[in-house]
Amino acid sequence: MDKIRIVPINSVDAAFLDRLAPCLEERFLAAASVEPSLAVPRSSLNSTRGQLFVATLVSKVQRAHPESDAVLLTITDFDLYKTSHRFVFGDADESQNICVVSINRLRSEFYGEPGDANLLFQRTLKESIHELGHAFGLKHCYNARCAMYYSNSIFETDNKMPHFCEICDRRLSRARNER
Repeated sequence: MDKIRIVPINSVDAAFLDRLAPCLEERFLAAASVEPSLAVPRSSLNSTRGQLFVATLVSKVQRAHPESDAVLLTITDFDLYKTSHRFVFGDADESQNICVVSINRLRSEFYGEPGDANLLFQRTLKESIHELGHAFGLKHCYNARCAMYYSNSIFETDNKMPHFCEICDRRLSRARNER
């Protein structure tokens, strides 16, 4: 896959996504474009948790883009969870070439701090690179500074770099050559 299609869910700031696309192009050497937003009603949320089940979102994206020739990166403001996790910043379904990143818990305001647009962008970039890394065949890394390190908390996301360590970079190159 040499294309990344960014699919916003409901309203995500277009300027934010237009800033994200060239950063992802640079990291993955793949053309990145922003698609029209996909409407997902609040009724899709788990009413008890107030969160959206990742698999529900992935299936909606898959139905809206059944014949995709690219890796799809879905950006949402909904808080996400998986069966085995209270929450996730994002997730990737390598077999479907669909990644999901939630900006909900990446916002400073979620932690009672003043809003910080640049910090939100950096966090979103790191998590997007992480999930796209999975879509391109990478596994989690043990280097806490690598974008492929698994973030259990926002502190771990903040500690990561917005790129891969040398080992993951080599793995990505090998994986691309095998495709």
